Amino acid sequence: MITAEFVENAVRQLSSEELVKFRQWYAEFDADLWDAQIEADAAAGKLYALAAEALADYHNHRYQIK
Repeated sequence: MITAEFVENAVRQLSSEELVKFRQWYAEFDADLWDAQIEADAAAGKLYALAAEALADYHNHRYQIK
């Protein structure tokens, strides 16, 4: 199994060019994981309470426009 420490050491050894490529890859990878988690939470109904609260605040004029 690869550990976080192993990855950290490998990243430290990357050239500037390879670090740029890694950052770009990781940003996309992390965003994809985030999107998948949001989709899973939405499908499981975990966001309903937040949506209901936001709508109630809106209908009761409890919001701020910045």
